[in-house]
Amino acid sequence: MFTSVLMIEKALTSADVEFVTTLHGDEPVSFHVLLQPRGDQADRLLRAIDDIALGELDEAAHERETPEGKDAAELGRQALEVSLAALRAAGSAAKGRLIEDHPLDALKDLVDEVRADEVIVLTDPHYVEEFFHRDWASRARHKVGVPVLKLFSHSKA
Repeated sequence: MFTSVLMIEKALTSADVEFVTTLHGDEPVSFHVLLQPRGDQADRLLRAIDDIALGELDEAAHERETPEGKDAAELGRQALEVSLAALRAAGSAAKGRLIEDHPLDALKDLVDEVRADEVIVLTDPHYVEEFFHRDWASRARHKVGVPVLKLFSHSKA
């Protein structure tokens, strides 16, 4: 069985699930999902710049309303459960946990713990971080010791 660590920031859409579960053809895949809610990742300014770069001006104007702290954790738990259920419904084994601090350290620990074959980082585009190679995928490539695939999530389910 192929073991993938899947790092996400919001609930997987049906298109996301189909994409990651078919990456390896008919080979069975076990997913270990790490989710860090968007409100716990970067400051509002960087999130707003990403929204503007994507042409989502309304989203940028409402960035201050993005849940943070305990509110982000509760929404994150719900998104994680939805994502795990969707992966299982697609026929994959799936376990997961919420990341509260230091996402790259949590990723490295999990990769080592489960002896992962790969890491898939599936997030919305983060143009500022990606330009400076400070996004999760760029940083993980130097830390985890397995291949890292960067995918952009589908916005709508």
